Amino acid sequence: MRITETRELFSESFDYPMDATAVAEEFGDVEIEAPTGDTTTVETVLARSNVTDYQSADDVFTAMMSNVDEAFIGRKYYDDRGDNQPHPKRSW
Repeated sequence: MRITETRELFSESFDYPMDATAVAEEFGDVEIEAPTGDTTTVETVLARSNVTDYQSADDVFTAMMSNVDEAFIGRKYYDDRGDNQPHPKRSW
């Protein structure tokens, strides 16, 4: 499952507020796939969070997005505004 699909999953499956243990029991084994092809579980990602209670599906989704590993962030150090290389100072 893509990480973006988890928001809908959390919205449709729970009544909130919900504690972190209940979320882990229900969806802990759901695998999410990174753009790199690596996978991890909902439980692994949420275990990195110190949140114990979720007031809404958006809270769970925010915790997911805030705690995924590097495989989910895209190209590291990518900048489409320049090459990020130092250039010699020009003397005109």
